[in-house]
Formats: sequence, C-alpha cells, structure tokens
Amino acid sequence: MLDFEPLRTKKMTLNELVANLGVDDLRKLTTEMVDRMLAMIASCSDADVVFTPLDSAANDPQAAHPEEVNLAWNLGHVIVHITASSEEAAAVAAELSRGVAYHGRSRSEIPWQEVTSMAMCRQRLDESCRMRLASLDMWPDKPYLDNLVELWGGIAPTNAIGRFVTGFMHDDSHLGQIAEIVRQAHAARNKHH
Repeated sequence: MLDFEPLRTKKMTLNELVANLGVDDLRKLTTEMVDRMLAMIASCSDADVVFTPLDSAANDPQAAHPEEVNLAWNLGHVIVHITASSEEAAAVAAELSRGVAYHGRSRSEIPWQEVTSMAMCRQRLDESCRMRLASLDMWPDKPYLDNLVELWGGIAPTNAIGRFVTGFMHDDSHLGQIAEIVRQAHAARNKHH
C-alpha cells in the first residue's frame, strides 16, 4: 500500500508519489486497499454497521441535509462514502487516460441509510473493487499522461495516475475512522454481554 504520510506532511508531492506507478500497480493497490478495509470490518456484526459512534470531529459540509452536517458516521455511511469517492477518482482517471479534458465530477453515492448489514458492506466494497478494476480496462495502451486535472487544497495538477491514486489517498484518510467505529461498536457490544 502507498504511504501518504509524506504527502500529508508536504515532504512529497502527489506527482512525485505516483511518478513510477503504472496501470498494473493501480490494479494491485486497488485490491490491497479493498482487502484491507474488508479485513478491518471482518469481525463486525450487522448491529455494528448501524451503530452510531461518538465523533466530536464530525463535520460534513457536503452533507445532503443540514441536520447531517455534524452527524457521526456509522460504518455503512463510511463504506458508501469512500467507495463513491474512489469510484469517482477511477472514472475521471479513465477519461483523462483517454485524452478527454476534465469536464466535471463523476460521482454517484447510494443513500448510506440503505446499508444496514455486513453483507451489504461487503457487497459494496466488492462491487467498488470490481468497478475500479474495470475502469482500468478503459485505459489505452499508451495513456495520455500529459492530460492534467486541477485538484484541490494546493495539490499540483496531476494526470490520470495521480487522479486514480487520490481515491486511495481518500480511502486511507478514512482508515482510522473505520478502526475507531469498529472499536467503539465492539466496546458497546461487549458492555451489553
């Protein structure tokens, strides 16, 4: 798996991080990331999926409804969010690789309230992995790696590989949150037994 700490501490740029990566690396990294998330939630029950953790840092300015801005996310919510973000990164990267100029977001996120079981979490992660891997099959043999997209937060414009990797970077930024939700859910379950 990629180490994003040098990026977060500004010791490395995204373009430096991805400089030696190719499509086969993106396939391997996709499988590794999804496998890691599946392993993190493997011991969870259906009750853990809908358990609402304590999260004093909860702040989602992009929330669909004002009452959800400061809502602590349950496991189903996090899984839906991270898979939608990585799929968007993969979809945009596939277009960039084919020489298509960036023309806006490509995001689809299922309602998080519908994900209420472990089977649904596993299905969503497996489906997302399949979709991300399939997007790489859309890349030409010689991708247009000089076709750049502007990102956010002072990150320099990047190519298809960099944009695909921003999905991993986003996944990675939520791994601690997943671990904490699982910890709190297990602690609550053990307290009731």
